[in-house]
Amino acid sequence: MSRLLAALVAVLTAVPSVLTFGGPLPGQIKNLVTFGDSYTDVGDPADGGQAWPIYAADYGQFNLYPFAKSGAACSNYLTDRPYPPVFEYQIPTYVQEVYNGTLELNPYETIYTLWIGTNDVGVNELLTGSQTPGVTLVNTTQCAVNWVSTMYGYGARNFLFQNMLTLENTILYSKNTYPNRYNVAPHNATEWNVMMTEITNSGNLLSRLMLENLAYQLPGAHIGIFDSHGLFSDMYNNPAQYLNGTAPLNVTGCVNSCVYAVNANLSDPGVCTTAHGTDRDSFLWYDELHPSEQADRIVAREITGAILRTSENYTTWLS
Repeated sequence: MSRLLAALVAVLTAVPSVLTFGGPLPGQIKNLVTFGDSYTDVGDPADGGQAWPIYAADYGQFNLYPFAKSGAACSNYLTDRPYPPVFEYQIPTYVQEVYNGTLELNPYETIYTLWIGTNDVGVNELLTGSQTPGVTLVNTTQCAVNWVSTMYGYGARNFLFQNMLTLENTILYSKNTYPNRYNVAPHNATEWNVMMTEITNSGNLLSRLMLENLAYQLPGAHIGIFDSHGLFSDMYNNPAQYLNGTAPLNVTGCVNSCVYAVNANLSDPGVCTTAHGTDRDSFLWYDELHPSEQADRIVAREITGAILRTSENYTTWLS
């Protein structure tokens, strides 16, 4: 072996293996900027406690800049909803703060996350045919992926794209659902469960393929995919590894359950039961659609590990 080749091999083997897969360097990220829906909204947390970005900011000692809003879809032009969408509200709000000097972030030290799709594909939208005529899963997925290229155009360089979790395992879309705060209309629960399984798996594969293609088109960008679907599937199948409450572990019920009569008026109180104290941490779900606070702690832990480059359990860096 020549001296030059030997020296090259020595240099390559000295580089930490984690760096060979792209992504930001360990210790590089100081700022966390979040976009999305109720799964990520820190001002209106849907887990009955603190949303995952609060925990992630604490675990990783990041400065947190949250823009996610409950009820949001990617774009109201695709799935019209009376809530602040990513493209028509959240991104413009971020841009305005950057341009007026309210927000000054070093792009090298900042990572941007997006967790969207739950409202786009669910009841009253794609699942029930209520989206803008002609809009498909391809359109809503492309919209989410376009968030990366759009934010890149505004100077962002580090991205973590969170795919859709196992919506088919939530109470709302399970085979054993009941009339709840998100849907009281009668429906074929088995059909919804099968359809949501197809939607989440197909949408996540589409987004991965689109992001893999995009990664080569954005010089200097680091794009990672956080596998929310894989993480929640593992929590569902192996709850003892993640849930630590004082009640029996529960992945099919929820902390705050409200049962209504079929076609009930939601302004009327349903029959509600709520777990309290440390019993709450035995549940995967907070209500019929949203993860529990304990599940969000796990999300925060895994995302923090991905950003700090201490864990790659559920993250793939494409660039």
